[in-house]
Amino acid sequence: MTDSPPSSSLRPARRWILPVAIVAVLVLAGLGAWWLWGGSDASSKTASADAKDGKGGKSGKGGFGKGRAGGDPNRLSPVSAVAARVGDINIVQTGLGTATATRTATVKPRVDGLLQSVSFSEGQLVAAGERIAQIDPVPFQVALAQVEGQLARDAAQLNNARLDLERYRKLLAQDSIASQQVDQQAAQVRTLEGTVKMEEAQVDNAKLQLSYTGITAPISGRLGLRQVDAGNMVRGSDASGIAVITQVDPITVVFTIPQDTLPRVLARLSAGDKPAVEAWDRDQKNPLAKGMLITTDNQIDVATGTVKLKAEFPNKNNALFPNQFVNVRMTVDVRRGVVLVPSAAIQRGSQGTVVYVVKEDSTVTLRPVQVGPAEGNLTAIESGLAAGERVITDGVDRIREGSKVEVTEPGGRGAPGKGPGDAKADAKSDAKGDGSRREEYKKRLEGMTPEQREEFKKRLESMTPEQREEFRKRREARDGKAAQ
Repeated sequence: MTDSPPSSSLRPARRWILPVAIVAVLVLAGLGAWWLWGGSDASSKTASADAKDGKGGKSGKGGFGKGRAGGDPNRLSPVSAVAARVGDINIVQTGLGTATATRTATVKPRVDGLLQSVSFSEGQLVAAGERIAQIDPVPFQVALAQVEGQLARDAAQLNNARLDLERYRKLLAQDSIASQQVDQQAAQVRTLEGTVKMEEAQVDNAKLQLSYTGITAPISGRLGLRQVDAGNMVRGSDASGIAVITQVDPITVVFTIPQDTLPRVLARLSAGDKPAVEAWDRDQKNPLAKGMLITTDNQIDVATGTVKLKAEFPNKNNALFPNQFVNVRMTVDVRRGVVLVPSAAIQRGSQGTVVYVVKEDSTVTLRPVQVGPAEGNLTAIESGLAAGERVITDGVDRIREGSKVEVTEPGGRGAPGKGPGDAKADAKSDAKGDGSRREEYKKRLEGMTPEQREEFKKRLESMTPEQREEFRKRREARDGKAAQ
């Protein structure tokens, strides 16, 4: 017998297996998602509710207080302040100038001829009278020999004529010849004497022309690029010459200033005082040379309302180059005994020019001032501020009128009022108090949240030892007042 095929009643049961499995997987995935997302939402709601009730936060009482990221909205704003001091300030007039060589000479040949050799290097410094080129001297030597031969011939004729004149005079004394013959011989002698003088002059001229074949530097200075090479014919009429020499030490700078400043400059020059002048580079970042004013022009440019001045600078290191553009700073006058503050303390706004002054109780007040001349990072105060008052140089964007601040003197060792001895004393006190400071540091950290600890550490790390010492003293003073 053959096996019968499977019954058709089993096929429907097998069709239901796949849908059931898919539904089961979806149900399990939904339960897992609810457990993850629903639980976290519930915990976040609980945490937010606890935060509103003051149960879940760890802001605590110590450190810098409550608020976002552990910050205290009532804490003192840190600022940098510097005490105004009395000092001197220069009134500086600036201008644009051009370096010019003291003397410039174009070296040209004084005789025409073949350039035999060039004995200088481009850019070389030469002294006056130093030989720098040579023209072929042979043609001039031949010309000299020729005129020397003519001189020797005429000199011999003159000597013979003088001897004849002496004989004629003796014969005339014996009444042997006529006086007319003696006179003619005397005239012949004078003619030959004139000829000999002319020949002597020609010899001197030939020697001079021969000396010109050696070309020398007319002035001391720096040689420029070579204009002609050896082997070429050179002439005195050549416009470019052989080379150009510029005297660069000392060197001068021609610059302009407004005509309103001219009377003050002329007064100093008339008194025999030559104002100091500084030359700076194009970006006004690096000083190039220091010199003095030597003269002014004799007229004012009506088109620009400026006048030209000339200053002289020593230039041994070749910092200045002819035709170089420079920025000039000239000290016109000196104001002595004025109140000085850093230029960063000056604020300008709708109320005019003001400074923020820190009073003795660490509160800030806005003070209108009248500013005077400025030099570098210092500005003179004409009125509105007294010496010794502290002005804020950094942190003005975080303060307002009447607010309290925490002042840090900038500069550490270079802070105003502290010398090297004070810095050493501060270092010794830091070394002696290391143990007590560590204990205090630990106590303060114990009462802080992690966020407050991190912020406190960052603040301490950014302070200098002097700033940390001042911060500690201020905290101790505030704690003492709170305890009372």
